[in-house]
Order: sequence, then structure tokens, then C-alpha cells
Amino acid sequence: MREHQGDDPGTTARFRDVATKVLDALLQSAPEQATELGDHRFDDRLTDYTDEAVVARGKMLGEALAALDDVNDLALAVPDRVDLEILRTQVTGSLWELSELRRYERDPLIHLPGDGLYPLIAGAASAPAQRLLSLAGRLALVPDRLATARQLLHDMPRVQVETAIDQCRGTQVLLTDELEPLLGETPGLAGEVLPVRDAALAALAQHARWLEAQLPVSDGDPRLGDQAYAARLWYTLDTETGPDALLTRAESDLQAIEEEIRELAAKIEGRPPWDGQVREMLDRVAASAPVTGESILPLCEQALAHLEARVRQLDLVTVPEVPVRIIEMPPARRGVSVAYCDSPGPLERPSGAAAGPARPTFFAVAPAPEGWDAERVTSFYREYNGHMVRDLTAHEAIPGHVLQLAHAAAYRGATDVRSAAGSGPFIEGWAVYAEQLVATAGLGLSAPDDAAFRLQQLKMQLRTTINAILDVRVHSRGMTQDEAMRLMTRRGHQEDGEAAGKWRRALLTSAQLSTYYVGYRAISDIARQLAVARPGRSGREVHDEMLAHGAPPPRHLRTLLNLD
Repeated sequence: MREHQGDDPGTTARFRDVATKVLDALLQSAPEQATELGDHRFDDRLTDYTDEAVVARGKMLGEALAALDDVNDLALAVPDRVDLEILRTQVTGSLWELSELRRYERDPLIHLPGDGLYPLIAGAASAPAQRLLSLAGRLALVPDRLATARQLLHDMPRVQVETAIDQCRGTQVLLTDELEPLLGETPGLAGEVLPVRDAALAALAQHARWLEAQLPVSDGDPRLGDQAYAARLWYTLDTETGPDALLTRAESDLQAIEEEIRELAAKIEGRPPWDGQVREMLDRVAASAPVTGESILPLCEQALAHLEARVRQLDLVTVPEVPVRIIEMPPARRGVSVAYCDSPGPLERPSGAAAGPARPTFFAVAPAPEGWDAERVTSFYREYNGHMVRDLTAHEAIPGHVLQLAHAAAYRGATDVRSAAGSGPFIEGWAVYAEQLVATAGLGLSAPDDAAFRLQQLKMQLRTTINAILDVRVHSRGMTQDEAMRLMTRRGHQEDGEAAGKWRRALLTSAQLSTYYVGYRAISDIARQLAVARPGRSGREVHDEMLAHGAPPPRHLRTLLNLD
């Protein structure tokens, strides 16, 4: 940003009007994203990928960028300048994705309707009747949406086709088993919903068969390549950090974390370091806290209750009163990660100042898939043992995503920019920082349990750092699967199944895996600098101030905190 010179009321009013109109246009063109954010004006629509719609979206984005560029940022106060920069980056990135990357021509996952249907079935942001009417509108569009996909898609990567087939089947389950309870609440609407539901099911079955027929020729490369990856990394991270600098720093940090976990493993065993000691200690602590498919959700619930009490006891950060439901991950959303946090959209506006969120926050966990053999299941739960479950809960729930997203939802700016455009590096960076915050303070259990938790947290820090290395090396350095597996299993001490799943995720996504590492480093630096800049403030006050501005990119958070 250029140096700030003043706060002109006329320019401020003009920018806020432009920002509102641009956000409206963005949300209208991406109805599923609007629903996820809590804006329900477009709940009966799906994103249109026909040629005419793509051209219209490109024109809209170009006009939006011109309108934003026409605003004199020197005449804006800092919060509005930050919002202008965030919105400009989002529009520019969306225009690049649409016109240059054009993923909708090669990635079948983009066209699947599950993410647009799920919140209307599982959510509670509006009355069941209203959700069913909106759902009927979206379901009616599914056949044409999938037909358009079949016309557009070519040179698809096999890994994306395989995942799309699984998610197609999961969406069919969503529209049968999971829809029935909602229909039971409003039986009078069955006549409107069931015909379009049945047509959508038939279209999904047809599309799954088409995808299966494409498997033998699905030989597209899921890797972005140097130029496209560098651009996507820039738009995703919103930093000046390029692939080369990111890789150099991550590989250096990986060595430092390896040394730290070696020292802790030696301390736990009470012997000097020896080759293989870290993996031996990790296996021992995993065996001391076994997990099964039946116990993983109850263990997450126990971990959540303990972590919430512990964070309050230590006064690490203010814990909002947020209802959380721990659920088994729906089949339609599996295939990319083991867990996720699904909070009410930040644009939800419950009536009444103390009404609270319209629905609970979902902490979803995927157990080992059915059909796996006993050895693979055992490996999965050795990775996600009881100590790792605590760390996973710290990341996804308290004091991680659930807590941070609740703070962000309470933020009210002059525009909705920061509510609608949450930064991935900020959100994931805080969650990784939250893991370390708890591990450093201690769980308040026995000394062996606290040491085991710290060991698992360091293993997760290895994973976070390796994620960034994988992201860069897979998409711009030609890393092979064998090289990736060796890195994850040997230096990251991951189970084979976990590493294989991360390899798939690296191919299915780009730049997202780097958000954890880059965000964590930035959030940690900001926390340290803010504590120095605010002498006498408690840790809770420092963390609350960091979380009081929505979820801006870390570089903009520094500006808002006057740390530049």
C-alpha cells in the first residue's frame, strides 16, 4: 500500500458503495460460495459454467477491477484501504482463475453439486420449508449442470476423476438417507422436492457412469507447472513469498523441527538420541492411546471438553460461547482431508443481538473408510491415536478454527469484505499456532501425557512444513510419488496410508497446502511482535486483539495492528 495521507469522506462513501456492489456481483455469480458464507439470496441457484455465463462473469470481474482501481486509496483510512486491497486481490485472482487457469475445463470436482446441496440439507440457517424450496431450485439445475460439465471437460487427471466418482456416489447418499429427515419435517413439500430429487439422482448416476468410462483416457497432468503455480501461490497466500523462497525456508525449518523432536524423544525415553528413536517413541505413545472407528468421535468430544476448559483456565484467549457438534464426515465431502470445521457463515445475520449462531459449528471427522483391510485400518488409527486426536481437536476446534471463526464472525466492518474474503493463511495459520499454544502451555494432564501430546504436536509441525515442500515440489519441481512418500514416511514419520492420502491431496489441490506453514510463520511472528509492542498486556489480550479484525491476510493484519 502507498503511504496514507488522509481520510476523505466522499472517497470513503464511494469506496464502500463500490465494495458492496462488487461483493454482490461476486456472490451472485457463485451461489454455492454465497450459501457457505451465509448469504442466502441465491440458495436456489448453482454456478453456471456455460460459455455465455463464463463470458459474462469475465466481463463482470473486469468491470469490478476497473471500479476498484478507480478508487483513490490515499484518501481512505487504514481499515478501508485494507478492505480495498483484499477485494482487489480477490477480484484479480478470480479473473486469472477464470481466464487463464480455466480449471472448470479439466477438473470434474468443480462441477459436482454436493457442496451446494449439503448446507441446505444439513444446515439450520433458515426454516426447513425455506431450505427445501431452495433445495428444489438447485436440484432442478443439476441435470443441465452435469450435462454442461460433460461438454466442457477434457484432459482430466485420473486422481480427480476417481475422487469425483466417489463424491458422486456420496451425493447420492446425501439425497436419499440424509434428505429423508428434512422431508419428514415438512411432508407437504415432498411433491415439489421428490420429482427434482429423483431427476438429480438419475443425472448423478449417469454422470458417474460417464466419469467411469473416462478413466482409461484420464491422463491429464494434475500439476500446474512453474508459471501457473507461482501465480496461484501468489493469489492464495497474498504475500511476496514466491515458490523458491518458500521452499528454501520450509526445508531449513524442517531440519530445525527434526532436531527439536529428536531432543524430545530422547528426553521421553531417558536415553541419548539414536537412529530410529523418534519413530519408536511415536509408536509407543500411539500404542498407549488406542483409537477405533467406534471411539474416535467420543474421544474428539472428550478432547474438546478438556481443551475448552484448559484454554479458559490458562486464559490463553477468549473462548466464545459456540455450540459445536462433532459428526462423522458426510460421504459427499470425503476424499481430500480427514477432518474439517464447518462454522456458520460469517455473513449470517441472526436476529437479536444475543441470538447467537443460527446453527452449531460442525467438527467433522472421517473414520477409516469401509472396505479397508485390517492392516490399513490399524495403520490409520496408529496415525490418529488418542494423542493425535487431541492435537486434531486443538486445530479444528478449540483454540483453533472453531474459536477463531467465532471471533471473525463477531467482527463488523464498514464493508463485508473481510467477512466474505477470509484469508486461508490467516485461518490455517492460527489453527497451527493454536496447536503449539496448547502444547507449550501443557494440557494439565500427567507429565507423560503432556510429553506425548507435545511429541504429536511436533509431528504435526513436521507435517505442516512438509505440506509446503510437497506443494512446491509437486506442482513446480516434478516430485515423484516415491520421492514424496519417502519424505513423508521417513522424515515426517507418517504412516503409509496417511502419506498416500496426502499425496492425493497435493495432486487435487494447489497452493492450499502451503497456507498452513506460511500462515503459521506469519501468525507466530505477529504474536511475538504484538506482545513486545503492547507491554503489560496478557497473552489473552494479545490474542484477542489479533482476532478482532476478521480474518485478513497476515500482511494486512500487521497494518491493522500498526506493526509495520
